[in-house]
Amino acid sequence: MAMAVKRQIRLGAFMRPVSIHTGAWRYPGARPDANFSLAELTRSIRKLEAAKFDAFFMADHLAVLNMPIEALRRSHTVTSFEPFTLLSALAMVTERIGLIATASTTFDEPFHIARRFASLDHISGGRAGWNIVTTSNPDAALNFGRESHMEHGDRYRKAREFYDVVTGLWDSFADDAFIRDAESGLYFDPARMHRLNHKGEYLSVRGPLHIARPVQGWPVIVQAGASEPGRQLAAETAEVVFAAPGHIAQAQSFYKDVKGRMDALGRPRDHLKILPGAFVVVGDTVETAKAKRLHLDSLVHYESAIASLSIALGTDASGFDPDSPLPPVPETNDSKSSRERVIALAEREGLTVRQLAQRLGGYAGLSFVGTAKTIADEMEHWIESEASDGFNMMFPWLPGGLDEFCDQVVPELQRRGLFRTEYEGATLRENLGLPRPVNRFFA
Repeated sequence: MAMAVKRQIRLGAFMRPVSIHTGAWRYPGARPDANFSLAELTRSIRKLEAAKFDAFFMADHLAVLNMPIEALRRSHTVTSFEPFTLLSALAMVTERIGLIATASTTFDEPFHIARRFASLDHISGGRAGWNIVTTSNPDAALNFGRESHMEHGDRYRKAREFYDVVTGLWDSFADDAFIRDAESGLYFDPARMHRLNHKGEYLSVRGPLHIARPVQGWPVIVQAGASEPGRQLAAETAEVVFAAPGHIAQAQSFYKDVKGRMDALGRPRDHLKILPGAFVVVGDTVETAKAKRLHLDSLVHYESAIASLSIALGTDASGFDPDSPLPPVPETNDSKSSRERVIALAEREGLTVRQLAQRLGGYAGLSFVGTAKTIADEMEHWIESEASDGFNMMFPWLPGGLDEFCDQVVPELQRRGLFRTEYEGATLRENLGLPRPVNRFFA
């Protein structure tokens, strides 16, 4: 009897900022300028490609991050590259790893976005992915001559129309439109070109896009919304979802919901990969890894940390004794779930007020902290219990934290038959096992 093939883990690397942790740039041996160093990002993507990662994921912001200046002045996230410029450069030093850029449907024109991604897909030989965001940062609106922000439901309706326009523009030319017959002097066949002529609720775009159809047909569509309209948009359009569950039960419920919506739409479940963000700290023992995490957290400055704790508890925590356990916290009208989650975390790990504040100020989401074996155990459990299809890994600092994952955890996953040892194809779609979309105008 043939051995059942294990479900394969998909791995993206979340690289903007290079570490989500605000203490990362201060860690011993870290490159403080890694977020804005082409040399360090080049080294990182080559390391990730050698480890056979699916993709390098470049999030983006269109404003200096919306946090108080006291906290911002201590954060390495204040500066970073524009994604397309960076990814085009990184395409030249890599061959197989996917290149995913974030582009906003609120502050950019569909024609710009269609053109940039088509170019990146051609330049990289079919490795581009578009992370569709609707941008909720009010500071960003002010950078684009707008006083206020579109309402949430409107942003998603516009995003859906935006997706239809961008993918329609990618289909402007049939795959065989460019004949380039030097003998007859015919460069392309006008019958194989389509004008979009789109006029909708939010957008009016004539087309065609003046660039050949992307290598992948369309770059891979990535999406990150967890709200009701976000889940529906994902089920209809996304091929990768970047999720942010607090714990495994929440992840399983999200997974079941989104994949269930796909069933209802007649979309095959494996045409969408759900990849939660996962922060990872690797040690030779579990104790060493936890000590590394505590040291990393201790590098988050107390004045920005205590602000994060006050927000999470819905009460001013600045008067609490930093080196004692969390005192009883009064009920407020603010989010009860976040308050309860924080109190439970303090109790579970026996954290002082300072340690708790620094955990929240550093990174408080899904984390795998342990040895290569214990981390691989946890990942395997997530995959097998249908909580995710893989992870968008977030590293604790560069270069060391990224190297430890690539050198220790990846070989352990490979030994278990859970992760590739060679890329399956040349394009991001081939490596993710996704179909190449049919051209809607030239099927």
